[in-house]
Amino acid sequence: MAFMRKSKFRHVFGKPLKKDDGYDNIRVTKNSWDSPFCSVNPKYIAIITEVAGGGAFLVLPIKQTGRVEMNQPVVDGHKGPVLDISFCPHNDDVIASCSEDCTVKVWQIPEGGLTRNLTEPVVELVSHIKRACIVHWHPSAQNILLSAGADAKICIWNVGTGELYVEVNLPDLIYSVNFSYNGNRFVCTCKDKILRVIDSRTGKVIKETKEPCHQGSKPAQALYLKNDKVFTTGFSRMSERQYALWDANTLEQMSMDEIDQANGVLMPVYDGDVEMIYLIGKGDSIIRYYEITDEAPYVHYLSLYQSKDPTRGFGVMCKRGLNINNCEIMRIYKLLNTGQVEVIPFTVPRKSELFQDDIYPDTASDQPAVSGEDWFRGVDANPVLLSLKDMFASEMKEPAKVVVKSNILDKKVPATPSRSVGATPQATPQAKSAVRPASEAAAPAAAGAGTELPPGVSISDLLDEVKQLKKTVKEQDKKLRQCEERLSTLESADGENNAE
Repeated sequence: MAFMRKSKFRHVFGKPLKKDDGYDNIRVTKNSWDSPFCSVNPKYIAIITEVAGGGAFLVLPIKQTGRVEMNQPVVDGHKGPVLDISFCPHNDDVIASCSEDCTVKVWQIPEGGLTRNLTEPVVELVSHIKRACIVHWHPSAQNILLSAGADAKICIWNVGTGELYVEVNLPDLIYSVNFSYNGNRFVCTCKDKILRVIDSRTGKVIKETKEPCHQGSKPAQALYLKNDKVFTTGFSRMSERQYALWDANTLEQMSMDEIDQANGVLMPVYDGDVEMIYLIGKGDSIIRYYEITDEAPYVHYLSLYQSKDPTRGFGVMCKRGLNINNCEIMRIYKLLNTGQVEVIPFTVPRKSELFQDDIYPDTASDQPAVSGEDWFRGVDANPVLLSLKDMFASEMKEPAKVVVKSNILDKKVPATPSRSVGATPQATPQAKSAVRPASEAAAPAAAGAGTELPPGVSISDLLDEVKQLKKTVKEQDKKLRQCEERLSTLESADGENNAE
């Protein structure tokens, strides 16, 4: 019998939201450059659009779902088609873009979104002499932006001052760039098929592979993972799609596997909080996901999401924008050729209604850990972390606290009214009237059996009070049963988690 590896992410599944909860009527760019063409954060979704004579991209408030109007305002300031866009991780209102016009521009989105076309950037960064293809923000340093161009040059900028900090010249066209966890290094793939790890401050190549990381001629993509690993996707000599895992310090290959023979470039997405990787094939309809561990073969296949529509581009929501109450660990915004954006949440099924701290470790916040100037002077800092538990608690309808104390009904049912109602001249001197039910006690009063009532109190008032007491007892009894059932459910769920 085959051994099934244990994993809490084995049953992760993706289920698209309804069409009305996505976006429609968008003229997605037809450019052939291998870019996601989309960027997402908790406030906005930005999508590169097709325009005549110049370059533009759409920025919509994330909650403005449904059909997009034809005259929707856009960011329209490039003289050539826009090739890549990226929201700043430390300011949800700031987005960078690069274009075939060789420029990199940074924009400030007005609060609430665009009400008219935005044509003036906050800063324009000019250094590339051929088209600028990639923009990528530093994960922890404020205002540090990396750009890469078809001139085989990588530039690292301080956006706050418009200053060019580092310029790295490489031998061939750059396909992908990705910072390490604290941003002191980055990894890149080029047309020459060599994988390189480069120092972010000096531009010096720390390590490079002696042989091609992937033999195929189509673009390879790379991610710098935690724990000093590098993940790449590419093609074999026989044009089979494959992925590989490398030691970042030596660039020795740790594992490699072939996936299929489709021809779309595999764009990898990394969730460093839970060490998962999603592979999104451009031009095909499958999203595969894997878990990275310290056990060979290190990259473990989990499952896949498949739909009928091919992927034109995509955006990925950061953890700050996810629905923590539904155990959502990833949300992908998939661009379709039809002009629609399909929203796909990926969820870990859980029975418990409590916060799931094992799938939600502290995640990167929107606070920079270090200023751009200090970073360039040599200060390294990991991203500032944020607990997602506060987001969970604020959305809960009821706090999930079950505390069994003394019977709460003891304090809710006073016996005095039943004694006063049940006292009749014919009653025996025993204490029988004090213990009989309120319904029996009310009968003589209803019949007018000579009971003396307090001033200003009628029989109907007493009957109403008795009814109210009975209702209260019934409600409290129901609540007690619900609490007991919830406690039982929590105990059984906790037992199942411990068993896993």
